[in-house]
Amino acid sequence: MRDAFEDPFEEHRNLLFAVAYRMLGTAADAEDAVQDAWIRWSSKDRSDVAEPKAYLIRITTNVALDRLRSAQARRETYVGPWLPEPMLTSPDIADNAELSESVSMAMLVVLETLSPLERAVFVLKEVFGYPYAEIAGALDRSEASVRQLGSRARRHVEARRTRFEAGGGERRKVTERFFDAVLGGDINRLMEALAPDVALWTDGGGKVRAARRVIRGAEKVGRWLTGINGQPYAGVDPADMRVRRVHLNGEPALIVDGPDGPISTVTAEVDGDGRVRAVHLVANPDKLRAVAEGRRLPA
Repeated sequence: MRDAFEDPFEEHRNLLFAVAYRMLGTAADAEDAVQDAWIRWSSKDRSDVAEPKAYLIRITTNVALDRLRSAQARRETYVGPWLPEPMLTSPDIADNAELSESVSMAMLVVLETLSPLERAVFVLKEVFGYPYAEIAGALDRSEASVRQLGSRARRHVEARRTRFEAGGGERRKVTERFFDAVLGGDINRLMEALAPDVALWTDGGGKVRAARRVIRGAEKVGRWLTGINGQPYAGVDPADMRVRRVHLNGEPALIVDGPDGPISTVTAEVDGDGRVRAVHLVANPDKLRAVAEGRRLPA
């Protein structure tokens, strides 16, 4: 009986998907990138491949780069705010702060603001810990230029990421209190949970009702969230909706289900003062397939 990991590609498939997902922001695009990498791998004469893992990372990164460049052009005409595709994660991923942050919706949103090359360098260096020399080889660029890309990307991300003074357990409590207020329609508790400059991102992709722009400010966000509570959404009556508390992208989250499957997901980003500074609501049906299938993001 053949060992399931006799083929290096199968051995490293989860790693390749993890790289591609952080590069592309959607499970569908990541899976396509991994499939393209497999085609290239399976058709190559591998007798001269000394380090299969490094070679596979190189293939996958470059495939993802090509896809990201074309995806960015499509996202310029996307209807409303573009958000990454949420994926289920196990609750214990939250205990690993660096890992959970690297797949959080907040981080993936920040990564969208990088150039494709900056994103590739940041993901490989800051998330997976590859040395600049290896990244330079993977991207076919000089180590000096890769270091410059990495430094620029890191400064950009640092300027936009949230710094937490409270631990992960406290952030989870804040998030759960926020969800309680949303589900209970309690505007007073909701306003207490929201940071004054909170931003609400709603991604319907033009396929379901959603705000066409990011909504900013506690009063506007609170009003919007309480306004949709108890209302029909995506053609589903409130009586037919069910809410699940799960973990998505390393964070506590809500999934709102209709009779035919998920109709939206909700995640929240907590700031250093213990208030919600961003809410991400994904309702585009194309971005709910991984959740509907119960797929988990590999660590």
